[in-house]
Amino acid sequence: MAKQAKRIQAWTGDRESLMPFADAIKAVKDNAKAKFDESIEIAVNLGVDPRHADQQVRGVVNLPSGTGRDVRVAVFAKDAKADEARAAGAEHVGAEDLYEKINGGFMDFDRVIASPDMMALVGRLGKVLGPRGLMPNPKVGTVTPNVAQAVKDAKGGAVEFRVEKAGIAHGGIGKASFTQDALEANVKAFVDALVKAKPAGAKGTYVKKISLSSTMGPGFKIDPSSLGA
Repeated sequence: MAKQAKRIQAWTGDRESLMPFADAIKAVKDNAKAKFDESIEIAVNLGVDPRHADQQVRGVVNLPSGTGRDVRVAVFAKDAKADEARAAGAEHVGAEDLYEKINGGFMDFDRVIASPDMMALVGRLGKVLGPRGLMPNPKVGTVTPNVAQAVKDAKGGAVEFRVEKAGIAHGGIGKASFTQDALEANVKAFVDALVKAKPAGAKGTYVKKISLSSTMGPGFKIDPSSLGA
């Protein structure tokens, strides 16, 4: 506890006021003092009620600077498409055999992609993959005939977002070691994607609050107007 208190006391910056997004990024980087390369996450409070079907917010954004993460991909595909997925760098590729592994508890992956003809099989894993947010979905490009491109996107910086019950959408937008410019580009891309995904049923202010934090550091509040939101 003493180490934690000392770490908190060492935090710098204004954590209460709204600040331009570039300043918030700098503050997060300045406070990322852990011995490992901390991840940086953005959280956006949206003016939606996800309980209503016309206020769902879900999509995918390709971060221009990547995520800094090594994304492990599992692909449900057969024959030529399975070969394409392997060539693109997927760690786990299969059909019935992959289904049996996952159904038996295997979860050594971060993203699941499926060719359309595999969805009858993958659908049987709904209770396993669904609660973890791993169920393939055509809306975010994880059910596609072009599995090779989907694998490349996943490994190159594609981040899925989905609004939670409290109306918050969040995602990893890089690492503390990223340059200021790289993180600025990623933050802009993430917020722009959320704005473009605004549902028809959303009323009033859509982007209410934005905050940015690192794994071990404090959160800083971003002025949405600095991102045109």
